Amino acid sequence: MAVRHWSQNVTAHSNALDIEPDIFSRHDPREIAASLKRSAEHSRRRKGTAFQSAMSMLTFYINRAGHGLDAHQKTVLEGAKDELRALFGKEPTRGKAS
Repeated sequence: MAVRHWSQNVTAHSNALDIEPDIFSRHDPREIAASLKRSAEHSRRRKGTAFQSAMSMLTFYINRAGHGLDAHQKTVLEGAKDELRALFGKEPTRGKAS
């Protein structure tokens, strides 16, 4: 099957992270975050920190999937951002309840 969009190719064949297939279609934010954390920590090709690489890939997917995501999956992926911050010991973003 041919890749329809360049962003789909980036997600599937990132030069910085080797991510699990279909990780972004899972329904558990913690599972998504843990998988991205493992991938980022094991990567030797990333340019930034493991946290930056993992968050960048997640944000890239959310932004590029955009209108194609249903509301529930977008909520799951946004929750994965919070889980990723927690796994790396980062502060939650401003405006979120603690």
